[in-house]
Amino acid sequence: MEDRQLSEKESLELISRMIRNTQTRLVKKSGIPFLVFGYLTVIVAIAVWFALERTGNYQWHFLWYAILVIGYPIMAIFNKKYPREVYTYVDRVISYIWITCGVVGAGATTLSFVIRMPIFFIILLVMGMGTALTGLVIRFKYVIISGYFAIILAFGSFFIPADTMQMLYAGIAFVLMMIIPGHIMNYKAGKQCLEN
Repeated sequence: MEDRQLSEKESLELISRMIRNTQTRLVKKSGIPFLVFGYLTVIVAIAVWFALERTGNYQWHFLWYAILVIGYPIMAIFNKKYPREVYTYVDRVISYIWITCGVVGAGATTLSFVIRMPIFFIILLVMGMGTALTGLVIRFKYVIISGYFAIILAFGSFFIPADTMQMLYAGIAFVLMMIIPGHIMNYKAGKQCLEN
């Protein structure tokens, strides 16, 4: 393969095309994880709520780990089916944000089995921060707004009296924080692809 020098015009066109492709791909890539983990969280929240209401057995909380056990393989399959052409710095930053949020969320959930702590406050706060930071990095206002709204909802969780009601509250928060923005991102990405 022979390397050749690009003209100034070719260089600018290449840079412009890469930026457009990265933005389009980023919106698409960001929407799917939001939908996968958003829907899984809502389904698990409803399942745990239902099981606790019926049995009163606290061990049903172990179902929360289903989010990780099911979510990560789904994302691995998706990433294998739709591999990335280029892994950009922005991709890496978003990946680091969500790895950190995932570790903190899983750690807090595990710790909540040992000591009493406001787990729904912590989860909503951490995931809200991850959502807001993702929105700020990709400059997508719906994600930014939903992330900050989830942070506000985290503080609202202190006013929800029963643990079981907090699960439903968290489920609603995840609809607003991840599912709705995930659908908006996919819609905008599809519209942007049609225009290109």
